[in-house]
Amino acid sequence: MMEDGSLWHQWSMIRSLLAILQWWGFNVTVIIMNKWIFQKLDFKFPLSVSCVHFICSSIGAYIVIKVLKIKPLIVVDPEDRWKRIFPMSFVFCINIVLGNISLRYIPVSFMQTIKSFTPATTVVLQWLVWRKYFDWRIWASLVPIVGGILLTSITELSFNVFGFCAALFGCLATSTKTILAESLLHGYKFDSINTVYYMAPFATMILGVPAFLLEGNGILDWFEAHPSSWSALIIIFSSGVVAFCLNFSIFYVIHSTTAVTFNVAGNLKVAVAVLVSWMIFRNPISPMNAVGCGITLVGCTFYGYVSHLLSQQQPGTPRTPCTPRNKMELMIPLVNDKVESKV
Repeated sequence: MMEDGSLWHQWSMIRSLLAILQWWGFNVTVIIMNKWIFQKLDFKFPLSVSCVHFICSSIGAYIVIKVLKIKPLIVVDPEDRWKRIFPMSFVFCINIVLGNISLRYIPVSFMQTIKSFTPATTVVLQWLVWRKYFDWRIWASLVPIVGGILLTSITELSFNVFGFCAALFGCLATSTKTILAESLLHGYKFDSINTVYYMAPFATMILGVPAFLLEGNGILDWFEAHPSSWSALIIIFSSGVVAFCLNFSIFYVIHSTTAVTFNVAGNLKVAVAVLVSWMIFRNPISPMNAVGCGITLVGCTFYGYVSHLLSQQQPGTPRTPCTPRNKMELMIPLVNDKVESKV
């Protein structure tokens, strides 16, 4: 029996490691492909790229739930779809679009560091707007996050105001989505696949018309001028497929790891994305910029650790409202994390 228990523990460790690696792989691939699309393919249409991702995610979620039946469908009342899902989809859409816009103007390393600011914006929003209580340790964990972001921004060699603002407002959109999820989706135990199943079609509907009106003519001109437009389109649609696979991988990694492991792996994923993007695009990174990124990631890890400790307190003990109480709550994609999440 002892030997069986040891084998089961080893298999659980291997399963968790594989889950984390495939999550990292899909996340980094989506980020690098999007940056490649904007920078190397010169396809500077973030609304259309986001729309392609939503379409691919809608089709992928339908296949997984309706055709392959890998995940059971969580039934939502038609009225709730418009009252609850639609507002969430609108914020979800803004979040993804702002992320892609920031990727067009700033390096992946800088964008990923700014996205790590999300815990701070979530706490501050809930404190200012909803007057929610937070333990002092939560506030203390935000100090290195904010300090690291400031240091990274000041020392960023490829700083772009528009890209920086897009990434920062993307953090606010992510935080708003997280907060709305606690109230609008109350009573529904959504996993990442069902979340995409309901939100991606709404997001496509919201973004389709603006993308067509604002970027349609530019895409036609790009298609005529690009030397290998068809192969470029294959890459663009492939990024949409990988974006859906990222959502599926989030579901798998949550089921295979603990909340603490999920948090630490998420922060290490940012470091992996920064390293891989630098190896591919060779964007300049100063030593102080790297230090700022590292401080931010340490702060995010400490924030996740404190949140987990508070979530384990006895009933009746004050705890941070934004901390997931269990892994089912974590299944609502929070950080991109897709985006990471990241569709």
